[in-house]
Amino acid sequence: MRDLAKTFRSGWLRRRETEALRGANLRVERGAIFGLLGPNGAGKTTLLSILATLLLPDRGTATILGHDVVREAFAIRRRLNMASGNASFVWSLRPAEVLSFYGRLYGLHGRALRSRVGELLERFELLPHLKTEYNELSTGLKQRLALAKALLNEPEVLFLDEPTLGLDPDVSIRIRGQIAELRRERGTTIILTTHYMREAEELCDRIAFIKGGRILAEGSADDLKRQIRIGDVIALRLEPAAPAGLAALPGMMQVQARGDRVECTVDSSEKRLPELLRWLADHGVLVRDCQVHEPELEEVFVELAR
Repeated sequence: MRDLAKTFRSGWLRRRETEALRGANLRVERGAIFGLLGPNGAGKTTLLSILATLLLPDRGTATILGHDVVREAFAIRRRLNMASGNASFVWSLRPAEVLSFYGRLYGLHGRALRSRVGELLERFELLPHLKTEYNELSTGLKQRLALAKALLNEPEVLFLDEPTLGLDPDVSIRIRGQIAELRRERGTTIILTTHYMREAEELCDRIAFIKGGRILAEGSADDLKRQIRIGDVIALRLEPAAPAGLAALPGMMQVQARGDRVECTVDSSEKRLPELLRWLADHGVLVRDCQVHEPELEEVFVELAR
């Protein structure tokens, strides 16, 4: 996708403008799991909706499976699907009825429809809840049903908008496992949005940070940690306390000392730790304890979201 832009107009005479996307550029490899991270209102859902052919961009182009999402939307819709953490179905329908309804919309009928619905009910552990109406299902079961619905047409590209939103940890783990299984077994390309850094790090081959409608950074989790120079933290317990001059050492970004404990933020712990230990030894300082903390993806997110 290239230079995608979308502005929403609201208010009296639609004079208030909100730029949801401002020239977003992105490339996703086929068969990858790609994560979109960003604060609320960053443009994540708008971007997914455009790629899923549910929304027209004001500017820019995007191609999926070789087809333009605007000019050739009809050609790719049967090869895509989307599930949202805020999905909702007719409250009085039971799981099999929900899947059967959407299955018919995707062109499934008769034995093929019954077989596909049965397969998905079993896969997502919905068989014990066949008699339960949608409004009586737990949040976790509703999420599983939404994911099952999104797989009815066996999509080559799957969009997931906050797939584990509001779920208990044990349910989230199961959902993440099912998402990873999709890529492993079928080679499905998956593009997901999430607020959970652990989820993104566990599932995604590559991640993009979006803020204010712009892609600020993109790469693997490790790439992003290197790109956004937060620094590694070396935590030490010293005897005696750290001498003066520590903050002037090469690569030292910040030093915080409290009694016999000192935290040094450095550009690279791999490079600076040996230098630091040698310097302390030369100054007659004994290191009682040493721990290294590398930046987490959450810290990268906080830095970019400022």
